[in-house]
Amino acid sequence: MERSIPRSDPAKLAALAKRAPGGRPIGALTAYDYPTARLLDEGGVDVILVGDSLGMMVLGHDDTTEVTVEMMLHHTLACRRGVSAALLLSDLPYRSYETPNEALKNARLLCGAGADAIKLEGGTEMVAQVEALVADGIAVVGHIGMLPQHVREEGGYKKKGKTGADAERLLADARALETAGAGALVLESMVAQVAADITAAVAIPTIGIGAGRETDGQILVIHDLLGAFPWFRPSFATPRADIAAETRRAVGEYLQAL
Repeated sequence: MERSIPRSDPAKLAALAKRAPGGRPIGALTAYDYPTARLLDEGGVDVILVGDSLGMMVLGHDDTTEVTVEMMLHHTLACRRGVSAALLLSDLPYRSYETPNEALKNARLLCGAGADAIKLEGGTEMVAQVEALVADGIAVVGHIGMLPQHVREEGGYKKKGKTGADAERLLADARALETAGAGALVLESMVAQVAADITAAVAIPTIGIGAGRETDGQILVIHDLLGAFPWFRPSFATPRADIAAETRRAVGEYLQAL
């Protein structure tokens, strides 16, 4: 029997608190399908992100820029069926939120597919979009630092916050998004001290990826955790399994047993 699909619950984002001293950080992982989302939910993960990283991890694209709203809806619906307790977060994909009205239209679609909150990339330039979503009752997670949707413009994945001016810009981005109503921030691929300074400066939780350990939580692509994507593994990710090797072994045993 299919599990019932809970209504989207924006209050779940508000319930995420900043890490207490000595407390367990917020644990977040990506999922793109029902069984993975259900296993993560049953495992106690706090936040499950239906990330536009599905472009690479699931669909075989070179980056996230080929992902569409329709793809995100498809995968959000699948994950929603597996999630009962965790906050289900969905990415607004590339060029789907260039104006506040466009952001609102597409965020409503993702919430209709079961997302509890919406994530978008960008800092001060996204304030109007964040304000429009929040005014509509949609919970928003900001994403600053290295922005995967801008990888082609920037000519690759580059660590942020290496200069004083860049660090100041990132801090200004974080404060602007918080003031606009974002309920949490993803800090990606930035100098660890800059991420620590941002975490200390804002009242909302920060969730890091390749940004050191002094954030309120960590997020990782599930394939990187499980060793399920052997063709590329980021330097900051520590695999806790080797699903790729196990898959090859099982396939070999199956073929030998034919």
